[in-house]
Amino acid sequence: MKGLLLCCLVALAASQSLRYELGLNPKKTYEYKYVGTVNFGLGISNLAESATRISCRIKIIGVSQQTFLLQVSDFSFEEFNGVEGKDKFNASPKLTERIASQFVKPFMFDFVAGHVDNIRSSAEISDTIVNIVRGILASFQVTVKTTQTIYELEEAGIHGKCQSSYATEINGETKVMSITQVVDVDNCREKAVKYKGMATAVLDQVSRQRGESVVSTVRSVYIVKPTAEGGLITRAHSLEQQNFSPFNVKGGSMKMEATTEMVLLSVNDTAKAPQFGSMESKGNLVFKFVDAEVNVPIIMQNLDNPISKAAELIKQLAEVNRYQIDSTTSEDTIKLYQLLRVIPYEGLNVLWKQFAGNEEQRRWFLDMIVEVNDARILKFLKTRFQAGDLSSREALETLLLAFDHIQAIPDLVEMAKMFLSIPFCKSNVYLWQTVVLSYGSLVYKHCAYNTPCPVSAVQPLLDMAQESLRTGNHTDMVLALKALGNAGHPGSIKTIMRFLPGVAATPVDLPPRVLSAAVQSMRLIAARDPQRVQEITMSLFLQKNLPTEIRMLAFMILFDTKPSMALVNIVTVHLQEEEDLHVISFAYSYLKSFSRSTTPNNHFLSTACNVAVKILAPRFGRISYHYSKAVRMDWFNDDFLIGTAAEVFMLRSATNVFPTEMMMKGKFYFIGRILQLLELGVRAEGLMELLANDIPGYKGDLSVSDFQAVLNVVKNWEILPNDKPLVTAFSRASGQEWFFADLDKETVKNIIRILGLSAEKDSPLWAVIENLQRGVSRHWTKPFLIIEVRYFQATILGLPLEISKYYQTISGVTVNAKVTANPPLNGQLQQLLTSEVSLETDGFIGFTKDFWVYYGINTELFQCGSEFKAKTPLAIPWNVTAKINVAEKKFKLDFPACKKEFAIYSVSSNVYAVTRNIEEPDLAKMTPIIANSFISNDKVIHVDPAVVRPDSNQTVTPNTWHQRAKTCAESNIYGVGLCVESEFRREYYHDEYPLYYFLGYTHMAVKIVPVPTTDPVDKIHFEFNGSPHGQAVSMRQLLETLRRLSMEATEWVHQSSDSDSSVRGFHSYYDNSTEGKNPMPKEVFNVNAFALSVDQKLNGYNVVFYSTRTPNVKSTQLIVSQIGENINWKMCIDTFMKPRVETMANIRWGAECQSYEMSIHSETARLPGAKPKIKARIHWTRIPENLAEVCTRFERYIPGMALLLNFYQKHEINAKQEISASFIVTSADSIDIIIKFPEYTVSRQAIPFPLPPTTYQSYNVTSEAQQ
Repeated sequence: MKGLLLCCLVALAASQSLRYELGLNPKKTYEYKYVGTVNFGLGISNLAESATRISCRIKIIGVSQQTFLLQVSDFSFEEFNGVEGKDKFNASPKLTERIASQFVKPFMFDFVAGHVDNIRSSAEISDTIVNIVRGILASFQVTVKTTQTIYELEEAGIHGKCQSSYATEINGETKVMSITQVVDVDNCREKAVKYKGMATAVLDQVSRQRGESVVSTVRSVYIVKPTAEGGLITRAHSLEQQNFSPFNVKGGSMKMEATTEMVLLSVNDTAKAPQFGSMESKGNLVFKFVDAEVNVPIIMQNLDNPISKAAELIKQLAEVNRYQIDSTTSEDTIKLYQLLRVIPYEGLNVLWKQFAGNEEQRRWFLDMIVEVNDARILKFLKTRFQAGDLSSREALETLLLAFDHIQAIPDLVEMAKMFLSIPFCKSNVYLWQTVVLSYGSLVYKHCAYNTPCPVSAVQPLLDMAQESLRTGNHTDMVLALKALGNAGHPGSIKTIMRFLPGVAATPVDLPPRVLSAAVQSMRLIAARDPQRVQEITMSLFLQKNLPTEIRMLAFMILFDTKPSMALVNIVTVHLQEEEDLHVISFAYSYLKSFSRSTTPNNHFLSTACNVAVKILAPRFGRISYHYSKAVRMDWFNDDFLIGTAAEVFMLRSATNVFPTEMMMKGKFYFIGRILQLLELGVRAEGLMELLANDIPGYKGDLSVSDFQAVLNVVKNWEILPNDKPLVTAFSRASGQEWFFADLDKETVKNIIRILGLSAEKDSPLWAVIENLQRGVSRHWTKPFLIIEVRYFQATILGLPLEISKYYQTISGVTVNAKVTANPPLNGQLQQLLTSEVSLETDGFIGFTKDFWVYYGINTELFQCGSEFKAKTPLAIPWNVTAKINVAEKKFKLDFPACKKEFAIYSVSSNVYAVTRNIEEPDLAKMTPIIANSFISNDKVIHVDPAVVRPDSNQTVTPNTWHQRAKTCAESNIYGVGLCVESEFRREYYHDEYPLYYFLGYTHMAVKIVPVPTTDPVDKIHFEFNGSPHGQAVSMRQLLETLRRLSMEATEWVHQSSDSDSSVRGFHSYYDNSTEGKNPMPKEVFNVNAFALSVDQKLNGYNVVFYSTRTPNVKSTQLIVSQIGENINWKMCIDTFMKPRVETMANIRWGAECQSYEMSIHSETARLPGAKPKIKARIHWTRIPENLAEVCTRFERYIPGMALLLNFYQKHEINAKQEISASFIVTSADSIDIIIKFPEYTVSRQAIPFPLPPTTYQSYNVTSEAQQ
């Protein structure tokens, strides 16, 4: 009994000494087997995937109580590219050897209570290898609690500082603990992620609530055996799953699945103390991103000897794109970018010296070097600017793109300041503007990644603004304010306020263009410090003594801050008391546009604006379109997570007939971000001063006489002050202003001096003409990396996951031209108007655009992932001979016959499973995810057997679709045709919508093709004669034609008009013409379009236009005749018009214009006391069957379109073979529409429509007179 009791006590003591909290014995050696795999694809069998697998043995040897060595051996690297079940992993011996060589030396780490820290290695070990070690050690990172079975905590791991959820269970028999850990990777407080190229794409948190484009989860299971030293992990399995889509992951996604498996092999006593050399700290377990500027994900090449390789590539690209764009080599530009990024600064100077003397290669080098996005490009440009060996144009283009693509890190921002003080930068006004604006843009990007952003970054611009205020230089003020607007730094608000009336401590009297620049300089600050901007803009908006334009701009910026419901209500109250109709109209139209907004970022604002509109609508809902307006239209789709928005602003004032300022801008919404597209604006302050007073002869109905009256006033532009521009234009891209220009008096004078017909031989234009007479050959190409957007995230293997988008274009123009004049020019440009000028020219214009989306692992050693690749070339060649005689109004063109087929535009794309490694870059493998071996068919084919998803029990059937189509429009007269061909291969699943639209091979092309002709075509001849000397037909023939027209006109006018007077007038008019009482029809112009054969036979078309004018009636005839043997096809179009009363047209075509016929009649009604009305009818008697079929198909859509456009539909029997429409003016800015079809009528009342002021005023005056 005592023995039994003793045994129980011993067992109890032993059990109490066993611990689950993780720990390692420093006197033992632990050996594990480790395997890590990462796979990319759709997660569906029979579709291609790519994968990487690494495996090794690891030994953990104690150094001290908390410090351990990690030794890696038997390392293996394998790649997979193909279809699961059909293909297998392939070993890569060369890459295995290269990576294994860095695992020869051990690693060291600290390990305390299941937490890894302070990883150390030899200095020469690359960051990529250290990250792989982090992935291995992540299998030991687990927090064990024995007092709770379910618990949550925030802890550091390879993905960053994230929330982890644990669940534990102990086996009652074996005492082994099973731990399940789930990490919420998407909501880490300090996440191991990195962005590049998205600084100007504003984050939209509300959009992310509608769906995500990337969703990740990590689940790990640990088996822990308790020991006296602490819990020992005997097995660890981790699974990371990620779904990615360019759209909403709810509608299908690409999938990444990463797994790690670590199994304990043995535990032994350490025989001897381990030996290791010097080590340096590499940080904790959190993934550290490698400088990935060089690791371009869509290519992999050997980067040895980069200078010579880059030089050779520049020569090749310059040569193959010399005459046209070579789309087969356009992707080599990406290779060149990568090579340039590894070349040291001294190497860039070597390349410059090599290419500076060759115009073509020099241009390519300067265009490509802008992608060296670090200190080297700044040093290179500084050297060039100081040496003065770049032209102003070269300097402007290179600096603009270099600043746009440079890394916005503190050191480079500080370094970029030097360009603000280099004298060369001020040698040209547009270069100086580019330097200042580009620096502001760089500050904005810097602040996007650094919060709070130091004021020192924007200080040079603040100094410029303050200095311009001190000197009173308005031009410098505008430039400084525009640069501050680009920077968008909240610290610049105090300086900006000094330019604004009512908020400045010391008010300064400034012109509207400076005030406009000051208000707009807050547009980007609105998102960073909305409360402060709201205070300023609200104050400006409420100052009724300010110029109307400035108040409206302040209102516009106020709504950029996304004001609250309360603030919108305050604005609404003040608008009810507003007296300026321009301010009211602008504000109300903007509120109304926002009330209809569907984009996520305006979700709350649209609700507030909707309430405001309902309050304001009774008073301001019908305000005229002739006041200032702000119009916004937008669209957003939750399935695609994509949307667009467009805004147009027209700012007027009470003293100006025309808008003082106009702006338009667009936005693009995608995957939770907002990108501002191109924005254009025009200010016409100086021009408006001329038009501010009453304009003699201006009626306001936008007639020809109105425009002539305005033109007469504008001719007095020379009376304006010299320092005030007539017109100012600006452009912004991605929210950043990159260009603005003032058209001042001096500029206008120079333009007139250069382009005026009185210019003599000292004119630059004359030098161009002399060169054209000798013959010129010009060529221009422009490679441009439009988009490089990259997102990096850690994976459990310690490998960086990258999602990247690249958009590269090469544009080019080649022109060869020679001009001769008869008689020869004698030095006066005016002689061009009296000589016959002949031009012979050939050339090419086009571009090739390449677009990639990469989703996968990307390191300097290997790549593995999915890649979408698209290519879009445009190629338009020409070969034309032209003769122009301005005095005689003659114009002739000759084109060579089409001899061979060529594509003018095409689009091709596919999605691939890709694997590449640096040891064998030429053996990179790209397998289409969807196989090419489909049977061609125009229908959808359901293919068995059914497919079972690996992550569910749901059985889904794929739809395999392979469609080829070709449609051509051919002319056997001219021997040329236009063809559109397409081919699509898809294998899709309905629950993968909309992703499957883009998965598979796509090809579309527009081609010019030769077409067989009866007579061989030598050339195509086009001729326009605007001053014909002779009649195309004899007088007798013309009179007979008019008599026949008179008889036919009577019939179709009866069909088209309810007015007997119209019939009588029309009939009488033609009777008088045939009897010689009215002027005879005059030939206005004729056009010939012929195909000329070798024996000079003519085939083609002749067009003759006749016109007859009397004081009250205008009549025209257009006759189109086909020319050729035994051909009598013609088209005759006759019109009869009484200005502002009615218009009639009769169209006949076929053999001698007799086969088919239709007529059109419209008239206006302005009866006393009635509302103005326009009535129109289309009547047909005989039309071709194919045209009738098209009209019948179109008619089927009318009811649906009517419903969509809020039209009322009523079924009733109307006139057959006729469609009529009535437009009734019901108010100053609205109309009613009634449209009658043969079997039903659609109508809508009070449709908003801008009308000339006189339209409704005349009706009101008439009505009042009747009363």
